Amino acid sequence: MTNIKAWISAARLRTLPLSVSGIVVGTALANLYGFEDTVVFVLALFTTIGFQVTSNFANDYGDGVKGTDNEDRIGPKRAIQSGSISRKELKEGIIFSIIIDFILVIALVYFAFGFDNMMYPMLFVILGAASIWAAIKYTIGDSAYGYRGLGDIFVFLFFGLLAVMGSMVLYTKQLSAISILPAVAIGLLSVGVLNLNNLRDYESDKKVNKNTLIVYIGFQNGKIYHYALLIIAFLSILAFSVLNLRGWRIFLPLISFVPIFLHMKRVYATNKNNEIDPELKKLALSTFLLSVLMYISCNNFL
Repeated sequence: MTNIKAWISAARLRTLPLSVSGIVVGTALANLYGFEDTVVFVLALFTTIGFQVTSNFANDYGDGVKGTDNEDRIGPKRAIQSGSISRKELKEGIIFSIIIDFILVIALVYFAFGFDNMMYPMLFVILGAASIWAAIKYTIGDSAYGYRGLGDIFVFLFFGLLAVMGSMVLYTKQLSAISILPAVAIGLLSVGVLNLNNLRDYESDKKVNKNTLIVYIGFQNGKIYHYALLIIAFLSILAFSVLNLRGWRIFLPLISFVPIFLHMKRVYATNKNNEIDPELKKLALSTFLLSVLMYISCNNFL
C-alpha cells in the first residue's frame, strides 16, 4: 500500500478551507433567521470535504493520464507526476472516496429532512450525485469540462450558489432572495482561486492543449478578469451587509477584503506566471476568513 503521506499530499489539504467556506456561510445565513442544527452542520462539512478530496484525486488522475502534469508545471508535484501513487491505486482511491461521499450524502439528507416527504431528499441526493460528477469530470475523460474553459462556471455554481444556498435550505427548508448575494461572493472568490491556478499554469496548459479560460483570453486579460471577480464579490457582501443592517457586527465580513485587496495589488504588480502560486493560499484563506466572519456576525458572538 502506498504510504499515507502520499495520499495526504494527493488530498491537497490546503484546498479544504476554501471548500467548506460556502457551507459555513450558508449555515450563518440559516442562523441569522433562527435555524440551527449541529449534526447537519458537521455532516455538511464532512460531505463537502469528501467532495473536495474526490475532486483532488480525480484532478490528479485526469491531468496525470493526459500528461498535463509534467516538468513544465510550476506548482507542487502531483501524485502520478511524481510516481508516489500509481494510476491503478489512484483510480481505486477515487472509487473509494465516491462510496464515502454517497454515504455522507445519504446521512446528511436523512438528518436534514428525514424520509417522510421525499421531495427534498431526492433533490439533494441528485445534487450530491451532480457534485460528484462535477468533481470527476473536471479533468477525467475526453469531454472533461476543465479542458474546455468551463471550469469557472462549474466552480461558481457548486462552490458558490449550491454550497451557500443549498446548505441554507438544509436548515430552513426554504430560500431567501437575499442569500444570493453572499452565494455570489463566495462563488466569485472561489472562481478567483481557480483563476490564479490557471494564471500560474498558463504556459504549461497552453502547451498541452488544456484550454482553460486563461488560455482563451490570455494572461493579461486573465488578470483583469481576476480584479472583476474580487470587486464584484466585495460589492455583493457590502450590499448584503447594508440590506441586513442590524448593528455594526453585520459589517465584520468586510474585514476579510483587506487582505483580498492587498492580494489584488500583488497580482497587479505580477507579470510572470511563476510568481502567482503564493497568491492561491492567500485568496483561499481570505475567503475562509470571510466565511468565519460571516458566521460570527450572524450569530452575535461579540
